Amino acid sequence: MHMMRRLKSIASGRQSTSDPDGDVGTKRPKVDQDKGGEIFIEPHMDEDEYIELDQHLAFNHINCDASSSSSDPPVRTEHATIDQLPKGMYDMSIRDDKVGAHIEKQIGGVTVNGNGTESGQLISIMVVGQDGHSRQTVSYMAEHVVGTGSFGTVFQARCVETGEPVAIKKVLQDKRYKNRELQIMQLLDHPNVVQLKHYFFSTTEKDELYLNLVLEYVPETVYRVARYYSRMSQHMPLILVQLYTFQICRALAYTHRVVGVCHRDIKPQNLLVNPHTHQVKLCDFGSAKKLVPGEPNISYICSRYYRAPELIFGATEYTTAIDMWSTGCVLAEFLIGKPLFPGESGVDQLVAIIKILGTPTREEIKCMNPNYTEFKFPQIKAHPWHKLFHKGMPPEAVDLASRLLQYSPNLRCTALEACAHPFFDVLRDPNTRLPNGQPLPPLFNFTPQELEGAPPELIQHLLPAHIKKHMLNPTLADIK
Repeated sequence: MHMMRRLKSIASGRQSTSDPDGDVGTKRPKVDQDKGGEIFIEPHMDEDEYIELDQHLAFNHINCDASSSSSDPPVRTEHATIDQLPKGMYDMSIRDDKVGAHIEKQIGGVTVNGNGTESGQLISIMVVGQDGHSRQTVSYMAEHVVGTGSFGTVFQARCVETGEPVAIKKVLQDKRYKNRELQIMQLLDHPNVVQLKHYFFSTTEKDELYLNLVLEYVPETVYRVARYYSRMSQHMPLILVQLYTFQICRALAYTHRVVGVCHRDIKPQNLLVNPHTHQVKLCDFGSAKKLVPGEPNISYICSRYYRAPELIFGATEYTTAIDMWSTGCVLAEFLIGKPLFPGESGVDQLVAIIKILGTPTREEIKCMNPNYTEFKFPQIKAHPWHKLFHKGMPPEAVDLASRLLQYSPNLRCTALEACAHPFFDVLRDPNTRLPNGQPLPPLFNFTPQELEGAPPELIQHLLPAHIKKHMLNPTLADIK
């Protein structure tokens, strides 16, 4: 309690700022970060759902060490401010090249009269072909609601022409502003990022305008997979920890380096996964933003358990390093089977961090927020990293977690540096297989844009030997 009182000044002294490029296309209530403001985003999984997930995973025959904790990962996340859209697990789907080969991803300002997306409603939109002239009608049948919240509603739907499932996210759009999530989604094209297929607007009798994002469908989330193993009192198989974490880092390397976007809400609920191939896709870009040096951003962003300490200290000129802190939290959660920093409030969150990392030094606080001048903290020693995990934990896993979870943002490894870490060396072995014996999903098909500007020594560690050999000795077919 004494420690809590000493830390109360942090919350009371928290800076606030408007987000100059905030997305005001969705109505969201503003709540205090230390009071309530939480909504359920993960429906309760009944026994049939666990059986279905068990069938998807098919890993019960794998020997897994029992977890020392039966605690479930959190099913709630806080939301607040005009710039945060905690939409949980509901931006889902799988790329369909049959549609993508004929239809342009962006369709412009098509408006559908009526309420637009409603259960049982057939929605037909006209899209322009890649040649810029041909037009084609695409129809979707809205089947049922799969998510609701302050951000809007998400429906599962099916494309009438192809039969493919999609998710349609419907959000209230302020006519005075552009929707930032839509603008960012139009820029994204990566195997580890959820795909925007189309978008359209719909109107109501009250002259309300709604934006409808048609997204690819992916059947599971990393959150549900992790929760499954936790409920079974098992550790997640290490190969899945490596596979999921690598793909998270690759997705962030793309968004950070190629697109220049910070996600700002990395958490297991926002990581979709195909349970058959274990390909991971980053979703929910409602909180994402292009960070411009020198321009302020809101500090109350990102779900609490995964919020970087500079955000708790009220920093407004943070960097993409906040996503890497969140990734470190997700990695640790995979390894221990529960959230690493489970705080009940912003102050409690900082207490949880200090209990493990120890009290930040003046220099570390300055790195997190140069404007923070209150340094009255109880002196707590750092908890040894290796003692947080079970005895059989590979030292490479502990090392990567420690490199991501640094107070000083500039000391955290970047996403691409994380991909080259020795913890993922097993993924670079061409003989590595999934627990069910199937090959790994594509992991190292990096584009030149993804590797542009990377130091040669980093690329040397990043790419598997057989891929580097292939690049140095391309076949005639490759040259063609």
